[in-house]
Amino acid sequence: MGVGGEKFQLGTVGALGLSVVSSVSIVICNKALMSSLGFTFATTLTSWHLLVTFCSLHVALWMKFFEHKAFDSRTVMGFGVLNGISIGLLNLSLGFNSVGFYQMTKLAIIPCTVILETLFFRKKFSRTIQISLSVLLLGVGVATMTDLQLNAVGSILSLLAIITTCIAQIMTNTIQKKFKVSSTQLLYQSCPYQSLTLFLIGPFLDGFLTNQNVFAFNYTSNVVFFIVLSCLISVSVNFSTFLVIGKTSPVTYQVLGHLKTCLVLTFGYVLLHDPFSWRNILGILIAVVGMVLYSYFCSTETQPKNTDVSAQQSKEGDSAPLISDSLSKVENGGDDDEPLKVPMWSSKYSRA
Repeated sequence: MGVGGEKFQLGTVGALGLSVVSSVSIVICNKALMSSLGFTFATTLTSWHLLVTFCSLHVALWMKFFEHKAFDSRTVMGFGVLNGISIGLLNLSLGFNSVGFYQMTKLAIIPCTVILETLFFRKKFSRTIQISLSVLLLGVGVATMTDLQLNAVGSILSLLAIITTCIAQIMTNTIQKKFKVSSTQLLYQSCPYQSLTLFLIGPFLDGFLTNQNVFAFNYTSNVVFFIVLSCLISVSVNFSTFLVIGKTSPVTYQVLGHLKTCLVLTFGYVLLHDPFSWRNILGILIAVVGMVLYSYFCSTETQPKNTDVSAQQSKEGDSAPLISDSLSKVENGGDDDEPLKVPMWSSKYSRA
């Protein structure tokens, strides 16, 4: 595959590892903040996450760790607002639905993303990939889904949350490839719009769902400590989300998100002694099998493509180096589970 392909694979593995570690860490931190300390203002907290992320990236830009690259402002604004709306809709979906139905909403994101990419981007998913995704979804469903209480308002909110989340994650990938921007550059430009959107709707949404005022909350030293810690971890979460989606695909990011769910359940049982059953264990094992199958089939299907591209580049290297360079940049350019789209750290979710 060549040195370029090996570097790309190492970068992808690093992005996946960073996403898993940071996401599991923030789940544990936010579970302590919400379940133990009673700070249940999820949407407002997410707006603070994005604000701290933007400030951190601004400092990194000032220190010249990355270059600012301006591109279509309307695209950035629309993307940022859509991301903020999708987070709010997911929180509303959790507020109006049972935990089981909310988990089903999360599971529906993968097939919805596959359908959208097939219809609008002519992307093809092999039968083996479809089977592995089905095994993964079955395992996560067995491990996490409990009751399925339906209601009209909750169903509509869940449908809107699924659609906006899928579109936002697909846009994360396509924008980076189209405008040839890195994950850091896209995150830096979209963060202010995401943060502002959530900061405006967050207090009203959280107040509606919790019957409490976020500004009237008793901010003890413990609460402030965990809020600051959560915001610091969120910088890594948000960055790794964009990095993973850009280097892989929205579907792969969702697969990674369900792996995080299984890890959170496992850590909750081992570290926090949460209730656990044989059904949880069986579901996690099935999900891990599905994830391994998905990773294996993806790697076996992409290896011939990478070999063909490398061979073509080596043949054309002497005659057309600019073409080879541009292909390499498109492959490795830019970088979703998801700003943390899925409020897995909600107090309701922690009881799932």
